[in-house]
Amino acid sequence: MVSYKRLNPEDVQFSSGVLSELRPVQEEVAVPEPEEASLLPRRPPCSITTGLLVIGCLLLLLCGGWLLGTMFWLHGSSNQQPHKPPPPASGQPPDSKVRTRVDDAAAASRRDACSLTPAEWRFDCYPERGVVVTRELCEARNCCFIPVSPPSSSATRPSGKNGVPWCFYSQDFPSYSLVSLKDTVLGQKGKLVKDVKTYYPGDILTVEAEIRYETDTRLRVRITDPSSSRFEVPISVPTATKKAENPDYVVEISKQPFSLVVKRKSTGAVLLNTAVAPLFYADQFLQFSTSLPSEFIYGLGEHRSTFLHDFNWNTLTMWARDVPPMEKTNLYGVHPFYLAMEDGGNAHGFFLLNSNAMDVVLQPSPALTWRTIGGILDFYVFLGPSPGSVIEQYLEVIGHPAMPIYWALGYHLCRWGYSTSNNTWEVVKSLRNYGIPQDVQWNDIDYMDKSMDFTYDSTKFDTLPDLVKDLHAHDQRYVIMMDPAISSTQPEGSYWPFDEGLKRGVFIKDAEGKTLIGKVWPGLTAYPDFSDEVTHEWWYDNLQKFHEKVPFDGLWIDMNEPSNFLDGSTNGCPSNSLENPPYTPGVLGGLLRAKTVCATAQQKMSIHYNMHSLYGLMEAKASASALKRIVPKRPFVISRSTFPSQGMYSGHWLGDNRSLWKDLYTSISGILTFNLLGMPLVGADICGFSEEPEEELCVRWTQLGAFYPFTRNHNAIDMKPQDPTAFSPLARTAMKQALLLRYSLFPVLYTLFHHAHVHGHTVARPLMFEFTSDVKTYGIDKQFLWGKSLLVTPVLDPGVDYVVGYFPEGLWYDYYTGISMRSKGEELKLHAPLDKINLHLREGFVIPIQTPNLTLWVSSGQPLHLVSALSDDGSASGDLFWDDGESIDTYETDQYAYIIFNVMTSQVLHNNVEATYITVESASFYGVKEKPNKVLVNSQDAPFTYRENQVRFGVMRHLAFMLLLKQQHIWLGNKMYEL
Repeated sequence: MVSYKRLNPEDVQFSSGVLSELRPVQEEVAVPEPEEASLLPRRPPCSITTGLLVIGCLLLLLCGGWLLGTMFWLHGSSNQQPHKPPPPASGQPPDSKVRTRVDDAAAASRRDACSLTPAEWRFDCYPERGVVVTRELCEARNCCFIPVSPPSSSATRPSGKNGVPWCFYSQDFPSYSLVSLKDTVLGQKGKLVKDVKTYYPGDILTVEAEIRYETDTRLRVRITDPSSSRFEVPISVPTATKKAENPDYVVEISKQPFSLVVKRKSTGAVLLNTAVAPLFYADQFLQFSTSLPSEFIYGLGEHRSTFLHDFNWNTLTMWARDVPPMEKTNLYGVHPFYLAMEDGGNAHGFFLLNSNAMDVVLQPSPALTWRTIGGILDFYVFLGPSPGSVIEQYLEVIGHPAMPIYWALGYHLCRWGYSTSNNTWEVVKSLRNYGIPQDVQWNDIDYMDKSMDFTYDSTKFDTLPDLVKDLHAHDQRYVIMMDPAISSTQPEGSYWPFDEGLKRGVFIKDAEGKTLIGKVWPGLTAYPDFSDEVTHEWWYDNLQKFHEKVPFDGLWIDMNEPSNFLDGSTNGCPSNSLENPPYTPGVLGGLLRAKTVCATAQQKMSIHYNMHSLYGLMEAKASASALKRIVPKRPFVISRSTFPSQGMYSGHWLGDNRSLWKDLYTSISGILTFNLLGMPLVGADICGFSEEPEEELCVRWTQLGAFYPFTRNHNAIDMKPQDPTAFSPLARTAMKQALLLRYSLFPVLYTLFHHAHVHGHTVARPLMFEFTSDVKTYGIDKQFLWGKSLLVTPVLDPGVDYVVGYFPEGLWYDYYTGISMRSKGEELKLHAPLDKINLHLREGFVIPIQTPNLTLWVSSGQPLHLVSALSDDGSASGDLFWDDGESIDTYETDQYAYIIFNVMTSQVLHNNVEATYITVESASFYGVKEKPNKVLVNSQDAPFTYRENQVRFGVMRHLAFMLLLKQQHIWLGNKMYEL
């Protein structure tokens, strides 16, 4: 008899990344020698037993052959439609043995071809989560199946896990072909056709690709369905009217299969190459991939991560979601834009204008895959070439951020759990008594009556109107929380917002056309449809009515993903392809309706499936519009959920963080990322929102938070107070010093926001924006710049009195002392006691500062002090934008002053009456190596002080006088400077 050795799992081995064929191992059987030779075959003695054995062996061989042939046939490749076996070869009979040999050879050839694809260049063919992908499932999609080597604990790879995909596209996977191409006014338009359907339903076999050369630094590509209109994101973008004359890019088009390659003309760098993987365009599955010139990719918000994204098979899901920030999770906002660095320091950007749920996959090739489940493929490539110019070009498309009202840049204080208006008031008074600056007081949802919008608790918050009057009397402001969900359970006629909303039809409807009911803080609620202008008017009416009772100054719009304590609605959601699409991106909860409203919900512009991630943007737009009408000043709105272009209407805070050192660190990458995304008015909850704050952490966080563009301390209900007055005298003093430092730098910060508004610049800026040739700066997210000149190096670890910071090549001055350090591009250890945040001034810059006070209204009226950080050649420059701080469109209507401060070569630009309200009182020069004999200002002796490396002296000139004078002549010893 033949016996078989049992194969254990550990006996299964992989070779060269290919799963070895498993064959039975036979034991050797001795064959006796014949007794004598014969020319004629010997007939063995016949018996029934022998006959049955012979027949059985023959049947066994036949069955074995049939089974092997079937296996090879099932595993064989197919160039036909998925799920169908290939037909027999032409001219050959359908003989199983012949087919087995043919399929065996085809399968072997295909696997050889698949094995040639390097692991890092495998593009996932089976991205569904929660599926154990087997060879059969993979090859049914006409894809390659090669398990990674060495094997993991399982012989199959669960889909959706990070790591090299086992199932990936073959080089000959069916895709679109370009069958026609014609020139247009802006570029070219082509017809793409696919003959073979793929494995997702609703495959669109004919699509149209339009390539628009919009400007010399901006390329736009739109891939649409010419036979049917599809949802497009309803934000305003520029409309080009003529083709770019001398573009910085070259576009190469391949016909079979269709692909695009975009290169930088000056260097040949490939910025986009879609040939690396097939294009998909099905009704609910659109996908394309591109190679990248480097792994230095930034943006792609909103996610908790380092500033520089990880390329180790990293999937970033985008679908607005109410969840405390955590890694590998879709968060509050959606921003499908990235900035990429190239060799040599050039940069480019990419923006996919799509609001549907999507995955963005980064893999170490390096390459990136866009995978969305609706809309169209409408994308932009921005040529830069500097990182800053990329952001400028991006914001030219989505819109520049609004110029904030001046008090938005002050210190904001809030908490959930003041419990009463009197408790809130006492905290405000306490900060005043300690001389701690504060511009804005907030209240969370506890000020409301039963958590209902447009109400306040007349018992616990009975003195709220008086509190607001007191704030205004002290040049302070008041901001209220406002959630979008409206209580739906109040007695008819008792709650105007809901009754009037029903009357006007402003609420989102379910699939049957009835008001969709979810659940949030007030209980059962309805959701305003902010895609409808009727809702904007209803929102304004409600805010106006409430403002007559409580004259608030700004709005905090929260829970606007929109959030829902239920999945979908009180009645559930329909069971269809919108609620359960063929492919669901990696959204938290696994369902589009998880903790939000149904995807099938109906809105004015479209179904919620398309509109979901736009909800926060549209509420922000309605809120900013209403505030402009109620208080005709620049509106102040802070929103949790965000989408591209929202910087025109609101700022953003980074959500419900924790009082942890890790959250302190990750806040920097969040701040920097949102500055890239066109929302510079951004901050994190100082000291952390949830969990009990430690004193040391809160001090360090206040120091860092003093350099957030938006600075607010906020914590959760039932947590201990964490405002500066709640801590020891040492901690309180350190926090006060940090906030006073911020207030003294207000002219710098305000001018940076002017440049953000007018030119699309960043405010909080990554080091690599200014030092593109220094690759060491590309991953830095523990330090950042204010504009070009101020380097912030915070302490991010407990129990230390020092910090290590990187200083790019050049001359840097300690902001406090003026002592210089010359760096070759290196890390330096800095002294950092608990009461200090390290701040350095870059050579070649002049910054205007002021003596700080308790509010920015008072501080901004103080005289200026100019600090000049001299380069080796004695040059330095800076600027100041100044207006009344609150009127709308002062730049657009020429109601502003703009002064450029130059050392050695000064010039004066735009003048205005605002310049008469401020004086230059004094100046300091950093980089004066020897004490001068005298200082002359316009030929007159000026008292001065000298300490190591710096001179300080008085000037006392009105800005208006300086504008008339044109130049200030300042002599230091025998050297003259012009200011």
